[in-house]
Amino acid sequence: MMKLTGERVIPKVMSPKNGMLLEHIARYEFSKKYCKGRVLDIACGVGYGSEILLKNNPNIDELVGIDLCADSIKYAMDHYNFHKTVYYVDNALNPKLKNKYGTFDTILSFETIEHFEGDKRFIQNLYDLLKPDGTLIISTPFGRGKGQPCSCPYHVYQYTEEEFLEVLKPFRNVVMYHQIDEIIEIPKKDFKYYLMVVVCKKV
Repeated sequence: MMKLTGERVIPKVMSPKNGMLLEHIARYEFSKKYCKGRVLDIACGVGYGSEILLKNNPNIDELVGIDLCADSIKYAMDHYNFHKTVYYVDNALNPKLKNKYGTFDTILSFETIEHFEGDKRFIQNLYDLLKPDGTLIISTPFGRGKGQPCSCPYHVYQYTEEEFLEVLKPFRNVVMYHQIDEIIEIPKKDFKYYLMVVVCKKV
């Protein structure tokens, strides 16, 4: 059993009412309608998202989960190993990801980009991994800016909305949603949100 440190979501050892768990589940539920064909969950953690995405969703042909943590991938294979899933240990910044895994119709990247230096390399990887007309759904928490300290010990930096849109510039078609608790919506004026969820289209 993996230890709950606060860095990763592990539903089987968390309260079903845990706020962080509910937020993460909401992002997978939100993304489910976009998922079709070959789907990549990059930095998939322990793989719990696979169960959400595959349930009553015949549009997914294959669901690939990649994570840097070998223990997380082993856990995913032990607990969330379905007939359409396959899991790999790899680095999201590896420039050879496309050569190794091919291209995808849909990519999910939740709470990943803020964990390391090299955001432009990461976004380029995601762009290259997408098929033409493919869709990326990517999320990150709001912050004070890349040059400012952030309270989470696992984050290298946190973006302003303008900074996040700037790093997503390889994608010409982007729709910005904001999230608070389990609500993901087009942002309302003067309303406080915690996270950005962006739907990007490769055109």
